[in-house]
Amino acid sequence: MAQLSVKKVKKELTKKMDKKTVKTQVAARKPLKAKQSVEEEIMLQPPRGMRDLLPGDQPYWDQIRRVLARISLEYGFGRIDTPAIEYANLFIRSIGAGTDIVDKEMYIFNTKGGDKVSLRPELTAGIGRAYIQHGMNVLPKPVKLFSTGPVYRYDRPQEGRYREHFQANFDAFGEQDPILDAQLIQLAHRVVTSLGIKNIQFQVNSIGCPKCRKEYQNLLVAYFESKKQKLCQNCKKRLETNPMRILDCKEDKCVQVSTTAPQSVDHLCMECRVHFKSLLEYLDELDLPYIINPRLVRGLSYYTKTVFEIWSNDEEGKRHSFGGGGRYDYLMEQLGGEHTPAIGFGLGMDRLVAEMKRVHAKMYIEPKPRVFLAQLGDLAKKKSLNVFAELQKNGILTAESFGRGSLKSQLRVADRLGVEITLIIGQKEALDKTVIVKDMVSGTQETVGHDRLILAVKKILKNNVVISHSEE
Repeated sequence: MAQLSVKKVKKELTKKMDKKTVKTQVAARKPLKAKQSVEEEIMLQPPRGMRDLLPGDQPYWDQIRRVLARISLEYGFGRIDTPAIEYANLFIRSIGAGTDIVDKEMYIFNTKGGDKVSLRPELTAGIGRAYIQHGMNVLPKPVKLFSTGPVYRYDRPQEGRYREHFQANFDAFGEQDPILDAQLIQLAHRVVTSLGIKNIQFQVNSIGCPKCRKEYQNLLVAYFESKKQKLCQNCKKRLETNPMRILDCKEDKCVQVSTTAPQSVDHLCMECRVHFKSLLEYLDELDLPYIINPRLVRGLSYYTKTVFEIWSNDEEGKRHSFGGGGRYDYLMEQLGGEHTPAIGFGLGMDRLVAEMKRVHAKMYIEPKPRVFLAQLGDLAKKKSLNVFAELQKNGILTAESFGRGSLKSQLRVADRLGVEITLIIGQKEALDKTVIVKDMVSGTQETVGHDRLILAVKKILKNNVVISHSEE
């Protein structure tokens, strides 16, 4: 089939546009028919507990992303991204039945194919699944993986806590030496302080291994059984399903009862005791700010030995948690893999943004365009697209206002942006394949051909940098 000429296609399009205009005018005269059915009203807001991240907040998020990318590279972590949806039993088995996350907070649903799936409530289980599935156990140890992304928990929304929130995860597989625990705590410290958040403290604890934890849990159950009437309703249930979580309850009466409860560090086996002692010595050597919190257990059942959290204090003494983590030496076995000691932690990116705002931390400042491209007339507008693309391709950040018609309104935009060069293409320039180059600093201007434009712009920008440095 012979190809239609571009000229013929344009002619046909013009005819159709004219016919469409006539039909629209006729339709406008006809009375409107009543709607057959009432449509459901669109809620112009996201679901409860979720929100938009608007352009005004993005500099904070960009700063976090840049810091995470740089430090993950420095510490030898490779990027991994896993699906936001996994089979539900992955989280039920790893996080543990009886935890608040599994019992109350997971978004579980069936797909049209009948699969029971869940939005991920945390990142580690998915990363562990990927580690096993893709045979990463054959890689040199430790295998260090870094990830960021949204996680979902049907929790009560409050300040700094959303049902969709964003998390950064660092996980290291295949090493049981406590020096790795110390290195990850040092890494967490490095990330948070690099964001301008200085007043922080780590809370650390050891909850032992399955061997010594069994004896400790029996002591804990016996203690809380004797105080059962003083516990909140949730903790009475936890006494049957997950007694260690009682230590983490925030209810005042449960906090008071937990104050005199047996402490896990007093009931560690020799191996766990040596491991925790070595960790504390490493932290002292690194001069990291920490305290031992005997009530710290974390909310996930897969943790063993080391657990820790990162906290900040404001001027009024209020504490803000940015995240935490710990060892999970038996998680890979629970998921069907081979025994793999591992440790990891997560940082709540939403809370980091909130804290950066509170302490007036430095935001990422995006580079501003130094050149503005203005055009006048239809032909100039068409030609300016190629000019704009050529400037960007050569690394010259350029602003434009293609939608505005008058040259005056475009120049007002250029003035507001404070650019150093304004490029102008009018009807004559479009025909001559030239561009007017106006130096906004010196006030001079010249007309150059397209083949010399990039060189002319770079020369002016370079001279302006030299002038500004000499003035300083």
